[in-house]
Amino acid sequence: MRLALVQLFVTASKETNLINARKKVLEAAAKGAKIVVLPECFNSPYGTSFFPKYAEPLENGPSSTALSQMAKDANVFLVGGSFPETGPNSKFYNTCTIWGPNGDRLGVHRKVHLFDIDIPGKQTFKESSVLSAGSEITMFDTPVGKIGVGICYDIRFPEMAMIAARKGCIAMLYPGAFNMTTGPLHWELLQRARAIDNQMYVAACSPARDETASYIAWGHSTIVDPMGAVVSKLEEKEDIAYADLDVEFLKSSRQGIPVTTQRRFDVYPDVSK
Repeated sequence: MRLALVQLFVTASKETNLINARKKVLEAAAKGAKIVVLPECFNSPYGTSFFPKYAEPLENGPSSTALSQMAKDANVFLVGGSFPETGPNSKFYNTCTIWGPNGDRLGVHRKVHLFDIDIPGKQTFKESSVLSAGSEITMFDTPVGKIGVGICYDIRFPEMAMIAARKGCIAMLYPGAFNMTTGPLHWELLQRARAIDNQMYVAACSPARDETASYIAWGHSTIVDPMGAVVSKLEEKEDIAYADLDVEFLKSSRQGIPVTTQRRFDVYPDVSK
């Protein structure tokens, strides 16, 4: 099953972003993709000042409505990046919605680990000043197997991918927006680490880089195979990355280096229990 990551150029216009996302999803489908991923905050600029301004309800909001139609028209599984959600009790969330080829919503992932960092002289950001955290690990079914979903900073926490893998997932997909400090340092490294840890496919989909934005995304959307090899990688501009999710290769990887059957849960706990 072919996977596509849409590295979208995001503008300040939600309407423009939704139109462009639709165009790119249909383009990916025309080139054989059956699973398409959009980036974190695909419909709005990324930043704490933007979250309340662009937030919308999960049910029948413009982004959910557009994503459902995109998935149906393209006949794909669509991991709809993320958008700022106005949730229960007027809280804001960084939320990813997952859609099936018939346009039905298959799942919702609210970012579990909020991006609160302070790297002196380089990068300070505090999502928790505006956003609330989700509390669930999210998976959905496809014809080739279960797939797990996280958002950006979630990738730094290996437990999520471990749990997903032990519950049968063949891949973890992360819409994300690493910046010009953390991107060069850790973007690819974390994807390869999660892939090797769990002998699964790992992909992270970034917005395209906008040098004029207040938060500049690293770009470089990437797909990594179960042996930790980078099988597709973009530069910083708007583009689409493609790779096939080969379940037989995943099985052979796990058979050749059988860590899944060699774990010592008598020595350390199984985080998936």
